[in-house]
Amino acid sequence: MEQTKTVRLIDLFAGAGGFTLGFRNRFGSRLSVVWANDFNDYAAATYRANFGDHCTEGDIVDILEDPQTVIPEADIVIGGPPCQGFSLLNKNREHDPRKELWIPYMDVVRRSGARFFVMENVRQLLGSPEHEAIEEEAARQGFRTASGVLCAADYGVPQVRYRAVIIGSLDVNPKLFFPPEPTHYNPKQNGRPRLPFGHALKPYRTLRDVIADLPEPSTPDVGTLPAPLDLHFVRRPTEKSLARYKVVAQEGMNRFDLQRLAPELTPDCWIRKTKGGTDLFGRLWWDRPAFTIRTEFYKPEKGRYLHPEQHRPITHREAARIQTFPDDFVFKGTKIEIAKQIGNAVPPLLGEAVAGCIDEMLSAL
Repeated sequence: MEQTKTVRLIDLFAGAGGFTLGFRNRFGSRLSVVWANDFNDYAAATYRANFGDHCTEGDIVDILEDPQTVIPEADIVIGGPPCQGFSLLNKNREHDPRKELWIPYMDVVRRSGARFFVMENVRQLLGSPEHEAIEEEAARQGFRTASGVLCAADYGVPQVRYRAVIIGSLDVNPKLFFPPEPTHYNPKQNGRPRLPFGHALKPYRTLRDVIADLPEPSTPDVGTLPAPLDLHFVRRPTEKSLARYKVVAQEGMNRFDLQRLAPELTPDCWIRKTKGGTDLFGRLWWDRPAFTIRTEFYKPEKGRYLHPEQHRPITHREAARIQTFPDDFVFKGTKIEIAKQIGNAVPPLLGEAVAGCIDEMLSAL
């Protein structure tokens, strides 16, 4: 395909648009987003604020069943059907209807006439019965597929975040182009120095690389200061929470250190739970990538989200930077809704790496 030809994109379950941003970073002015959809009104508003007024909010199943719905023609369909159905955090995942949302996704692929699709999800998707069903439906539509688990840190994201990706192509064998070549490597493995696989690879980006320039947050609310400080606000902790933060004061400490050093400050449920959860109430390291940013990163009891040295969880701006959103990206909604958008997003740099595979396949046509 000519490098100047417009590439038409549909983004389903689009959220804030991290995946779209990755594709726009790769394709630039060649990319035309023709349609997007998300169930959440705030996420759809964020998407429209950054990519144009063509994101429809609502249930994708209802939209597709409406006889008035016309799916625009597209070259590529991307998206991540809600992943909670596969997540290890979901105790009811065996009977979760959200696992079936790949069906309307593949219906849009068919109705749009797309030549390529990219589906992103938690890594538990691969090897599941749903993965097998997706592959069968893709083959029925004439697609050849490639799939694998990618680590976001391998592509310049300062976060060890693993995601499953399935790529389908009608025209070329995607296994010749996927997975994308890593751009970064872990300089330490098992605590030992490690050489890169290739001379061009750079060391993993760290927390220090992306948030060290930010001042201590002072404002308690969203949007009261210009970017990047508009999302750099701090929760007011209780006295007990602040006391707990000060106990786990060193990088890498967690709830077990809290229990060891201050059992009187440790919740009873943590004392009873003697295994698992080593990242709960954990403090991040300056010179390592962060762990997976989820939707409640502002709650230290949910994971390793304490700032490396300040006695607080990371802010929304810090989380957005860890996800590789630029400071000028506009988020719409409440603090809780914006946190959901940040945590649920495909990191744009990871999306850009995947978009590179599609671009190479287009060039091969």
